[in-house]
Amino acid sequence: MSIGHQLQVVSSVFASTFAAWRGASVFKQRKTPAELPILFDIEASPYCRLVREACTALQLDIEIRPCPKGGTRFRPEAERLGGKQQFPLLIDSNSGVVLYESAAIIEYLFKAYGRGETPKRYKATALNKAESFAATIARGLKGLKVKPSQAPAQPLTLWSFEASPYSRLVRERLCELELPYTLHNLAKEQWADVGPATMRVKPGPYVPVPGGKRDAFLKQYGRVQLPYLEDANTGAALFESEDILAYLDQTYAR
Repeated sequence: MSIGHQLQVVSSVFASTFAAWRGASVFKQRKTPAELPILFDIEASPYCRLVREACTALQLDIEIRPCPKGGTRFRPEAERLGGKQQFPLLIDSNSGVVLYESAAIIEYLFKAYGRGETPKRYKATALNKAESFAATIARGLKGLKVKPSQAPAQPLTLWSFEASPYSRLVRERLCELELPYTLHNLAKEQWADVGPATMRVKPGPYVPVPGGKRDAFLKQYGRVQLPYLEDANTGAALFESEDILAYLDQTYAR
């Protein structure tokens, strides 16, 4: 890992810390939607972050449509569907819901896909908003403004969880390049999941929760390490955030 990338990871760890590591662990998911909700999102937005944290807590997979400042790829679609360019914007075809405002979206997600009531830890409170703003500042507003890119024919696929310092770097670049992607949230399901893939807190062989999403991921890919990116447009499949960033720049940046 290059020194420059290590420094980016360190600042991302600070961002997760400022955000109180929300979006790291599973709260409880009640049901899986038939069709994935769509989130028009700005990675650096403190309000969008609160929504993504809730999605991670619910292990809810979603379709991300990046709308960075200056972007033109998905902002017109968001305005057409919702009536204005304001983010986050959630579209859930399972219920016909179209929602702005992070507090309203979070409340809806926990009612539709959780136990009903939003846990205090995930509510859009003044404290949580302030912590989310601090996380944005810690990352130097990365994932906020558009960068020139080539549009993919199909959305990419990313396995991640919101508080992951390594995954955040990839999501920032996907947003800046306006690359749509399916986000699979792979939150920590037990204390044995804590720590990077090569330095987990619990010693000995890693054993995921039987029947959980991490168990399914391990059986399919042979290890549980995030981020993991697949690109159906090229056949690329990559672990390691630094490698993924290099791939995205080489393949899509102009």
